[in-house]
Amino acid sequence: MSAVIAPEELVRRFSRTAAGRSWLDSLPDRIEQRLRTWGLRLDESAAGPWSGFGSMVVAVMRGAEPLVLKLAYPYPESSSEPVALRLWDGDGAVRLIDEDGDGALLLERLDAGRRLQDVPFPEATAVWGEVVRRLSIPEDDRPVWAALDRIDARAERWSDELPERWARLDRPFPRWLLEAALDVCATRGAVGRRGGIDVLVHTDLHGMNILGTIGGTSDGMPGFRAIDPQAAVGEAEFAVAPMLWNRLPVLHLGDPVEALLERCHALATAAGIDSEGAREWAVLREVENALWYAAKPGHEGDLERSLWVASALCSQPLPGLPDAWELKRLD
Repeated sequence: MSAVIAPEELVRRFSRTAAGRSWLDSLPDRIEQRLRTWGLRLDESAAGPWSGFGSMVVAVMRGAEPLVLKLAYPYPESSSEPVALRLWDGDGAVRLIDEDGDGALLLERLDAGRRLQDVPFPEATAVWGEVVRRLSIPEDDRPVWAALDRIDARAERWSDELPERWARLDRPFPRWLLEAALDVCATRGAVGRRGGIDVLVHTDLHGMNILGTIGGTSDGMPGFRAIDPQAAVGEAEFAVAPMLWNRLPVLHLGDPVEALLERCHALATAAGIDSEGAREWAVLREVENALWYAAKPGHEGDLERSLWVASALCSQPLPGLPDAWELKRLD
C-alpha cells in the first residue's frame, strides 16, 4: 500500500504547533486503520489527496464505489459536521456513509474539479439558492439537534463581547459600524428576537464549499452539493454572508457597493429568504470577523476586506480602504 502524503499547504499550517505536528504524524496510521476497518482501498487513479482548512481528504474505493475518507483536525467547529450531514442525509449536502467518532468521516465522492466558485453569476446565484432551500430543514424534536450551536444565542454573546474586543483593540474601526452590528444583536439575538423559523444552517456556505456531483442526481441532471459544514440552528439568512465576502473582484466596477447590495438581494431571493435579514446578519458577521482579524498579526488584508464588506452593506463604505477589486481574495 502506497503511503499517503499530506498536501504541503496542510503541512505548513499544522507544523506550527506541537498539537498540529502530532496530528500530522498520526495521519498515516489513522488512514491505514480506517481502510482496514471499513474495507476500503486507496484509489490510485484519482486526484488528491486534498486539504481543507483543517482536514485531509483521500480518494478511496469500496468495491466499485468511489468514496472519500476525510480526517479532520479536532477543532470544536468540526464536531457539528457529522451531526448535520446525518440530518441532511444527502439532500443538498454530501452524503455521510460512516464515521468513527474521532474525526474520520467516510463520504460520497463529489467532483472536486467542479466548484460553484468557478460558476459565473447569475447562474451561481440560482445554484446556491437551490442548495440553501434543500439544506434549510426545520428543527424537529430529535435529540441530535441539541448538539448544535444556536445562532440567536451566538448573537447574544456577541452583544457582550464585541464592545469589549473593540475597545481592547484600540477601536480599529469607527463606532458607528460597531453600533450597526450591535443593533443586529439586539433585534436578532435570543432576547430581542421576535418570531422566525429555526432551521439547520451551513454557516460557511461559499462557492468553494459547494461541489458538483459525479454523474447525475436522482433526476438524471448534474447537480451541486455542500461540503464542510460548520452547522448551527437558526435563521437561514445567516448563511448568505460567505457568498458576499467571496468573489469581490467580479463585482460591477462602476458601483461595487450597489453591486454588493444587489448580490445580497439576489442570493436571498434565490433561496426564498429575507434579503434585509441576510444583509443584517452579514454586517454582524463581518464586524465580528474584522475584530478577529484585528487581533491577529498578518491579517491586515483580511481586516480590510471585512471592513469594506460590512460598511458597504451599510451603504457607508469606510474611507481609506482598497477598492473592491483590490481587496484580498478568498479562493
